[in-house]
Amino acid sequence: MILTVANQKGGVGKTTTAVNLAASLAVAERRVLLVDFDPQGNASSAFGLMRRFGDPQVYHALMGEIQAKDAILATDLTGLDLLPAGQDLIGAEVELVHAPSRHDRLRALLDPLRNYYDDIIIDSPPSLGLLTLNALIACDEILVPLQAEFYAMEGLSHLLETMEQIRTGFHARCQLAGILLTLVDRRTRLAEQVCSDIRSYFGDKVLATEIPRNVRLAEAPSHGKPALLYSIKSAGAQAYLHLAAELIERNSNEFVSIGQGIQRAYGRETQHYA
Repeated sequence: MILTVANQKGGVGKTTTAVNLAASLAVAERRVLLVDFDPQGNASSAFGLMRRFGDPQVYHALMGEIQAKDAILATDLTGLDLLPAGQDLIGAEVELVHAPSRHDRLRALLDPLRNYYDDIIIDSPPSLGLLTLNALIACDEILVPLQAEFYAMEGLSHLLETMEQIRTGFHARCQLAGILLTLVDRRTRLAEQVCSDIRSYFGDKVLATEIPRNVRLAEAPSHGKPALLYSIKSAGAQAYLHLAAELIERNSNEFVSIGQGIQRAYGRETQHYA
């Protein structure tokens, strides 16, 4: 499965979701590739990897200078690899404007890697430009993080319309994996009302898992680690473990328990996660 995490609105937990979902899937003993496709390179720095100008990264593979496998790096989490991004990617949208198959570059890059990974997670830019178009065309499913606030639904409607246009215009295979409520603070009436409204309007398109506002999630990137490696017992880390299980179950119709995978990954007792 190739899944793109997308929302043209910034600050909704998109990169946090891409990083921690990829880590949680790896703990479930799946082979996972995280593709940093945002010029800001935050998914790369979340693992403590700061790519310098000219270092092999997704930009060079996108432009045909190298093969994707030559830029892939292993992370500290068994089963999770990273295709990093750096400053070079900033100019990609301009350079690709007149390039042949400019909208299909990422799909051509990632399709050969399907045989090596169970899941490929793409962290897309907070925009609806050419890079995001590539990320949407390349994927099988789209996961949309949605902050629990009133303005969020306006941008979501635009994104869903764009997704439908892409499916029709480019014969893309992308489907909606689900809408993920993020930065949820259930202690406030506002969050309760917004979450209720979103679930009422979008129905089963909204995933059961919700990602809470959590200090540990916010702190983890500054330590170069996903939340699982920084604070596995935090509410944020547990939420992403549940998200991984929910997505696997939706695709396989099988109950998923990843507690044993966590024990094997960390070599210590943990509570049961499902």
